[in-house]
Amino acid sequence: MACYAALLHQPLASTLSPCNSSRGAGAARASPRLQRVATSRLASARALARVRISPRCAAPAGAGAPGEKPAAALRRVLETPGAHQAPACYDALSARLVERAGFRACFTSGFSISAARLGLPDVGLISYGEMIDQGRLITEAVSIPVIGDADNGYGNAMNVKRTVKGFINVGFAGMILEDQVSPKACGHTQGRKVVSREEAIMRIKAAVDARNESGSDIVIVARTDSRQALSLDEALWRVRAFADAGADVLFIDALASREEMKAFCAIAPGVPKMANMLEGGGKTPILSPVELEEIGYKIIAYPLSLIGVSMRAMEDALIAIKSGRVPPPSSLPSFEEIKDTLGFNHYYEEEKRYVATPAQSSYRTTYSDYTGEPSSPGGARSTTEKPQEPVIDILPQLYDIGSSGSRGPSTGFWSRTLRLMITGRDGVQKIDARIPAGFLEGMTRIIPGLAGANIMERLRNAPIDADNPQNGQILLDFEDAMGDRIQVFIA
Repeated sequence: MACYAALLHQPLASTLSPCNSSRGAGAARASPRLQRVATSRLASARALARVRISPRCAAPAGAGAPGEKPAAALRRVLETPGAHQAPACYDALSARLVERAGFRACFTSGFSISAARLGLPDVGLISYGEMIDQGRLITEAVSIPVIGDADNGYGNAMNVKRTVKGFINVGFAGMILEDQVSPKACGHTQGRKVVSREEAIMRIKAAVDARNESGSDIVIVARTDSRQALSLDEALWRVRAFADAGADVLFIDALASREEMKAFCAIAPGVPKMANMLEGGGKTPILSPVELEEIGYKIIAYPLSLIGVSMRAMEDALIAIKSGRVPPPSSLPSFEEIKDTLGFNHYYEEEKRYVATPAQSSYRTTYSDYTGEPSSPGGARSTTEKPQEPVIDILPQLYDIGSSGSRGPSTGFWSRTLRLMITGRDGVQKIDARIPAGFLEGMTRIIPGLAGANIMERLRNAPIDADNPQNGQILLDFEDAMGDRIQVFIA
């Protein structure tokens, strides 16, 4: 069957268009829910739905267009047909795996982040700052839009505004904001309590205000935990109020049956609904994406799959190691596969663009040019042309020998000009420069091989050539730890 990725990218009437995103109470919303297909075409529609929601058939990773903001990319996903699967990540690596698998969006799971980052349960122990830090690493690792778990906003309405702005700044495309008290609890565990209706609505209004003040269009997912804390009727009332307050997506956690899920999706038909498929034994029935789309859901979260299988795989690996073995190949990617996932190959290719090659002098000057002796076996002299002047004059002579200003017994020696030559092990001339003797002593930070050489003492004790006093005399000639030949002559 042909892939329907192209269909997913066709622009449709927006249910969340920024053009109608004043989101005030009772604000009109474009695009009603998709109409049900005729019974005679139901089988065909289901087949198309399966293709439409298949992550591997979607366009490349759901990445936004160049320059597209994360929120705009998420709204584009929500505007396309189908119920979109969005597994929950907990760090940069798991987010990258979600993108590589072809999903068009992902969530962060507060439960999983608390487990991975703190090794602690999701009972309100993780802080705003930790979630922001983790969120930044996650959004930087992928190009698909990420919906962040903002818990209950970490305080009152003013804290909620700060949370919204922080989530925008780190690159989240959307955020889930719930109505639990502090400290919060995982949605499918015991002990949940919710704030009053009025406070819950004010959280959503504060989030909308913060978004507008930031000039952003971050998608606000309004969640209520009142189904288990109070009643289904209370949960339905709250999500209707959240829609009127400006929420973009509605979410009732821990619904207990298909009937309850259908009742939820009948509320505010123009606003997308989020389903939470808590793996491994939550309160909500686990349904297929096709079934969830038929009920009326638009986006589906899978909060525990990645952290759960990771925990089990690590436990199995540790059992194998403790018994003196290594994990079997079926459970362990090859080293090459691991490197590919982490982007080593891409890094190596990109690194080639910035490889710096050593600069080479246009002159090739050898030791024999200064000593008159052959520098190669058999007495052959270099055929390279000897420059009439030094290749580089990097420092001026600061003190004249006859200067009237006395600087002590070393003044004349300090201002003598020396010639520094460094030749690489491959024979390439690296440096051929004239330098005042005093500066050479200070160059040990640049040329470690000069460290410990008392240039002044060597200059004082250098023998004098009667015909050409001192010129060409060797002060230093050695190989450093890198194999470079370092030579210093009296110029």
